[in-house]
Amino acid sequence: MKKSEIKIIQSKILNVKTGTNVTIVSPSNIYGCFLDDDVFIGPFVEIQKNVSIGKKTKVQSHSFICELVTIGDSCFIGHSVCFVNDKFTKGGPANGDKTLWSKTTIGNNVSIGSNSTILPVNITDNVVIGAGSVVTKDINVQGVYFGNPAKLKKQ
Repeated sequence: MKKSEIKIIQSKILNVKTGTNVTIVSPSNIYGCFLDDDVFIGPFVEIQKNVSIGKKTKVQSHSFICELVTIGDSCFIGHSVCFVNDKFTKGGPANGDKTLWSKTTIGNNVSIGSNSTILPVNITDNVVIGAGSVVTKDINVQGVYFGNPAKLKKQ
């Protein structure tokens, strides 16, 4: 039997632009993004390049924020929230073809509950997304949303 090699890559914080008073709890894998003033990032978070996170936003542990996501000011991203930029528009994964990826924009004062999945959408200001929700469409009306797919439950 052929002996295989194991390649270990450590999580890193690399090429991150920040405002003041930014806190990142290690281990986290964060690269090529912008974190504004007073942002808090919990442990075991991955934030990819071309992401922007606004002032006073908190991202809790085990969350994944992929490329092309913009999050506004004073937001709360719960534990294990997953953002997606590939809608499988050709019936399967884009396989690195970034021209098939789409942007996500989260407004100000948005709270996203733990274990939610956010597809490429726009979410207006002052919205609450309940835990475990799947957001598949733009949210243009302020209020409380939850479910799969997430629907307005209270304005």
